[in-house]
Parts: sequence; structure tokens; C-alpha cells
Amino acid sequence: MFDTLIVNGKVIDGAGRAWFRAAVGIEGDTVTVLEGDVSSVEAGRTIDASGLAVCPGFIDMHSHSDFALLSSPRHEPKVSQGVTTEALGQDGLSYAPISPVNRQHLVDYLAAVNGRPPDVTEWTSVASFLDLFEGTSSCNVVYFVPHAALRIEAMGWANRLPNDAELARMRDLAAQGMRDGAFGFSTGLTYVPNIYSDTHELTEIAGAVAPYGGIYVTHSRYALGDGLLDPFREAVAVGRESGAPVQISHYHNPVPGMGERMVGLVDESRASGVDVTFDQYPYPAASTILLSLIPPWVHEGGPEMLLRRIADEDVRDQIADGVYPQWGGSLADYMFAHVGSEKNKEWEGRSLQDMADAQGKRMVDTICDLLIEERLEVAFVARTGNPDNVRTIMAHPAQMVGSDGLMTGEMPNPRTYGTFPYLLGQAVEEGTLRLEEAVHKMTGAPARRLGLRDRGVLRDGAKADVVVFDPERVRARATFEDPKQLATGIEYVFVNGALVWEQGRHTGTFPGRALRKS
Repeated sequence: MFDTLIVNGKVIDGAGRAWFRAAVGIEGDTVTVLEGDVSSVEAGRTIDASGLAVCPGFIDMHSHSDFALLSSPRHEPKVSQGVTTEALGQDGLSYAPISPVNRQHLVDYLAAVNGRPPDVTEWTSVASFLDLFEGTSSCNVVYFVPHAALRIEAMGWANRLPNDAELARMRDLAAQGMRDGAFGFSTGLTYVPNIYSDTHELTEIAGAVAPYGGIYVTHSRYALGDGLLDPFREAVAVGRESGAPVQISHYHNPVPGMGERMVGLVDESRASGVDVTFDQYPYPAASTILLSLIPPWVHEGGPEMLLRRIADEDVRDQIADGVYPQWGGSLADYMFAHVGSEKNKEWEGRSLQDMADAQGKRMVDTICDLLIEERLEVAFVARTGNPDNVRTIMAHPAQMVGSDGLMTGEMPNPRTYGTFPYLLGQAVEEGTLRLEEAVHKMTGAPARRLGLRDRGVLRDGAKADVVVFDPERVRARATFEDPKQLATGIEYVFVNGALVWEQGRHTGTFPGRALRKS
């Protein structure tokens, strides 16, 4: 007898194949696919999925829910999209392994990205960090060892290359993280302290995770060389020299025509023997933290030193010409997504240029004063993307889906609430993807990349992460003007066999697990 039997649905199994008619039975935390007559099959509950599609749960390959899952375990922005597994530790900006004193500094520095953990939460190792997610939230998690934590543990916030002992320490910590259950090593090479590294350092650490089956996940060094393909060529070089498969994060560039060149680079790299894939979100806009506009040398020594330096008028004069856009456009296109204090919440949804104009200040003074007042907790959305490049990159076979969604603030990038239904709805409707292809990019493809043999597919014995959705109604409703709108058309979501989302409401169950690399 099954706990739940889903009948009359179109099964999209996650492998990229055409849909087929079958029933899906859930018993405990596993599924069975039943073709043919199931009228005599017994179940505690039967769901009639006539007119609906049944598929594996979605894997968000690039998530910033590291603390949101702990502080808001219902996790409705993601569960309502059908997300059942979140990949944490992205952009090299997460928190394990780390010692308590370094942990607090890093939490303060990254509060605008990942929020803050509950007050009672403590951890040091990757193992103890993963333990926090066992049965405490609505999603499963996988984790990548973050470059920032490794560097800070080995050599603090120093603006230099590591010596041999420090590099060995980072390699050892990364390897231990893999033994603790991580799936690879992640970098964010436009962020401090990751930006202080060179290619050799990255290759050495990636080489430490490769023997464990770890992958190298990278937010590339966007200012490197030509600022176009050279950042991604560095990622390929790290994979070639280390032996680690490469996953390029949020693959995009706003320059017209770059979509074709970027997928061409992937094809060339794969043809040369380097295992390269990438994740991408469908909205033509970036999101990040305001402190990233401050030149890297100002951050040396950590958050308190950064705050001290940006209060200095001489430092402001030195950096005044360097606080302008990284992705083209102007700061009128950079909209506040999250401001930590209630005092300045009114600026969320308005631009940096609006604030500078209203205050009658130089841009450098507006930015520095706000960072000081908010203790660095400010994030923005940069509406500078290129929709044509987005579509070109999305259609490539090596693409898989990552929302890169920040869970902080009242005006986040709509990708936080809309990425997965956007592909199922808008991208399929416009002909960029077939429905089965869209599902594969969210399920089977990321599961295979991670080595999750029992997830991302609907087959006998697989884990019961299951989504039931209406192909005619599924749509992302989140917009830049109103980004916190839940999607339509996601009817049921099961995580490890437990129903967490039912026809527009959360069920109050928290069956999520920390998935560990085996």
C-alpha cells in the first residue's frame, strides 16, 4: 500500500525523454512508477493529476538560502516554485569550515547576501553546519566548501597570495569538507577575500577536492583580461590543471552578441576534454551587495577595517572614481533590494542615483555613509542584463538552472520568486525550451552533475522529491516592480515523500535533509 498515489498525470521523468502516462506511488521516502491499470492499487491518499504534469523536485544549483532555511524554514519563496533541493555555499561566500571568532566577522560581512543565523545556531565544521539542516526546513541542501571561509581560516583577510603553509592549510580544510559531505569547492572572484587569490591557488584547492569527486564552482573573475571571455577561460584552466569538473555560476554577460561567444567557449572547452557546465537564471539583471562597489584593497583586514577606512575622507577621495558600475549602464540602473535598518527601508526599490541626488552628495559619500550606517547590510539589483544573451545561453545543453536568489530585503531580484516557473511557463511558451527539456535542466541534469543517483529522476526506488504542476497555468508572477509574488501552477510538492506544498499553501512539514557526498 502506498502512502500517496498520483494518477492520470503526464509523467516527465527528468531524463529529458518525452512525457508518458503513468501513476506515481510514494511509499515512505521513495517512489514507484506504475504504468497501466492502477485501479486496484491501494493508497492512503490518491491525487488525481488529470491535465497536470508529474516530475522530480527541482534542484536550485545556485542558492543563497544558507541562513534563510534556518530562520524561515517554511521557505515558501522556493517551495512554491517546486524547489526541493538548494545548493548552498555559493560564490565562495559561506560559513564552514570556520572558527567562532572568524564566523562572526564573516556573518557580519555577508549579512546582505545570506541574512543572519538564529541566535542559538553554532557550528565550526562542514559536518556540523550540515547537521543544522537535518529535518529542520522544507528543502534538502547540498553544500560547497566556500573559498572565503578557507582563506579567512588560513590567513585572515590578508590582501596577498598564501605562503606554502597557508595554501596547504586551505587544501586540508577543503579535503576535510569533502569528507564531511560537501560536493566541491566554490569561489567568488570579484569578492573579498577570494579576489586576492591567483589561478595557482584556485587550482591547488580544486585539486584537493577532485579525488573525492568534488566539482569546482566559480563566480568568475570578471575584470580579468578582456573582461569578456578571459574570466571564463581562467575557470576552464583551473579545471584542466586540477582535474575537477567545472561549473560556471550564473553564466551571462550583458554585451550584445556575447551569448554565442560564451556557449562557443563551453563547446570548445568540452571538445578539448574539460568537463564544463554552467548554471543560469532567466532574468536580465544581476544582484549583489553594495560593499562590492568598494575597491578590494579597502577591505583588507575584514569588516571593521573596511568600516574604518571608508569613514576616512582621504580614502574616499582615492576611491571616488572606482565606485561605478561593474556591469555597464549607470547607477540609475542599480536599485536597492535590501537595506538592513527600518530607518532606510524607504530606499528599497529606488536607485543609488536617486539617493545621491536626494542627499546632494558625491556617489562615493552616499555609498560609504550608507554602508557605515547599515553596518554593511545593503544589497542591490542591477538591471543591466541582455535578454537575447539569456535566451541563447539558456538553450545550450550544458545549461542547468540556478536562481542565485537573495532571500533578503523587500525588493529582491524577481529570480528569487520566479526562476523555475519562468522556465516551465514563459520560456516554454516562447519556444526557447521544450517542456521536457526545461524539466531536465532543473532535475536530471543537476542531479547528475552533483552525483545524486537517487534524485532528479522519477524511477522505481528514487527518493520521493516530486512536483505536480499545471503546464497550462504555470507562470512566474514576480516582476522587478513587484518581485515577491508567488508563482501560479505549482500544485503539489513532496520532499522525501512528505507533502510540503498543496494547492497554494504550505503544509507546515519540514522533511528537508542535508545531502552528503558519498
